[in-house]
Amino acid sequence: MAEAAAPTPLLLRWQGLLPSSHALRQRLSTWAGLILIALLAGLPLISRTGLGLVVLSAGALWLLWAACTPSGRIGSISGWLLLFLGIAVLATGLSPVPMAAAKGLAKLLSYLGVYALMRQLLASQPAWWDRLVAALLAGELVSSVIALRQLYGPTEELARWADPNSVAEGTIRIYGPLGNPNLLAGYLVPILPIAAVALIRWRGWGQRLFAACCLLLGSAATLFSYSRGGWLGMLAALGLFVLLLLLRAIRDWPALWRRLLPLALLVLAGLAIAIAATQIEPIRTRVVSLLAGRGDSSNNFRINVWLAAIDMIQDRPWIGIGPGNAAFNSIYPLYQQPKFNALSAYSVPLEILVETGVPGLITCLGLAWSSLQQGLIGLRERGNLSLPRLAALAAIAGLLVQGATDTIFFRPEVQIIGWFCLATLAQPLTAEPSDG
Repeated sequence: MAEAAAPTPLLLRWQGLLPSSHALRQRLSTWAGLILIALLAGLPLISRTGLGLVVLSAGALWLLWAACTPSGRIGSISGWLLLFLGIAVLATGLSPVPMAAAKGLAKLLSYLGVYALMRQLLASQPAWWDRLVAALLAGELVSSVIALRQLYGPTEELARWADPNSVAEGTIRIYGPLGNPNLLAGYLVPILPIAAVALIRWRGWGQRLFAACCLLLGSAATLFSYSRGGWLGMLAALGLFVLLLLLRAIRDWPALWRRLLPLALLVLAGLAIAIAATQIEPIRTRVVSLLAGRGDSSNNFRINVWLAAIDMIQDRPWIGIGPGNAAFNSIYPLYQQPKFNALSAYSVPLEILVETGVPGLITCLGLAWSSLQQGLIGLRERGNLSLPRLAALAAIAGLLVQGATDTIFFRPEVQIIGWFCLATLAQPLTAEPSDG
């Protein structure tokens, strides 16, 4: 006897209610691809207002597409995101500044619309992954060139990003079209492993040359941003990607070699980092500033903001103050130390705790664990998106490392790349052996 189909979850019963045809769904997928190409290519180049309009268009198109398409299974990543959305709605309702929190909730919903459209497009047309990556790399290449050209221009504007009270006083830091060196690094870090997998995955020499230029120039621009968090994020992203590629390549080797080779790679990488940190002057200066504690003005500023954020968390540990920077800006002045104004908690985990409390952080940890499980499938899967899974996992690792001491992740130029990585990881397994 045939097994009965699982009932459609109540949350998804609105999907597929509108009449549709295969031709209509094909047109919708084409429009979705074009909107997402414009969004990913224009991330660093168009205004925040322009980004907002494209994001809203993506969400509206997903609603139309979903209404014309029968619902599918809610995956683990989407499930954690829906749980976090529920917590954010509750935090907004109980917020001491509900109107400000409602603005943050609206932003969260708009970003979830982008994620949903990306997930839907890749599930129905996996070939669009390469097209979206090409658009993302095009924007990255333009941004890297603009940033690197600043090395040959007037230095007065660039030097202002080095605090005169910092150990790194006088350091020239490039920022490209994004206006902030840390934001430039945050934008580039998750793209680097994606460019690396494009270099491996794409077949034409022209395509590979394009991906190689994006990888090399993006790495150079990240280096010359002199963002300490960006450097650590780049090491984490590219280092993890290389390690995952090695584990994938030797998956059929004897067990002894599968243990020794990754360990040898980690030791060699550690030695290289130690030599660079002690022998190369610009890198040594930034490392010294990182280890200077309160002796470095940038560190001292962050420590004071973190202490204020911890006080905010202690007062509302279970539900937070509500999502978004508007809620944070409304409450933070009550806790800030004199002369230490801040627009965020300067740490993603602290920001999540401030906004949605302990339940929000637990949900994000569950999302990270689920993403790790989905990413590691790429070590053994031979499907169409197996290598992209590894790149997405490495990109998220880079974002997490940089996000430990900064909150540039919440800027749309960075956050949307994170949603693209999650949409890649959320795809079902496929038997198509295109990645080898």
